[in-house]
Amino acid sequence: MPAEPETLDPRRRRLVFRARHRGTKEGDLMIGGFVTRHIATLTDAEVEALEAVLDFPDVDLADWLSGRRPVPEECRSPMLDRLVVECATPGAGIPEELRRP
Repeated sequence: MPAEPETLDPRRRRLVFRARHRGTKEGDLMIGGFVTRHIATLTDAEVEALEAVLDFPDVDLADWLSGRRPVPEECRSPMLDRLVVECATPGAGIPEELRRP
């Protein structure tokens, strides 16, 4: 269950906002959904790794997360790999209330 934004520290709230306002609806849903679901349980080191992932250009992230292009070896990190795996699941980015049974 995602944490309520008001229960998060300012750094984590900024990351949720940043992840949900990427510039494309697909990016907002995939990346924003991942961050919203996990931000409350991430360690400080994982938050730092997530910030680094969010620094990549939207075009690259969209291609990597959709599987259109593989993640270049020099860009890979455990956090990016985790995001890629989760976004590869069917229905990734679709809010729970909109999913079909």
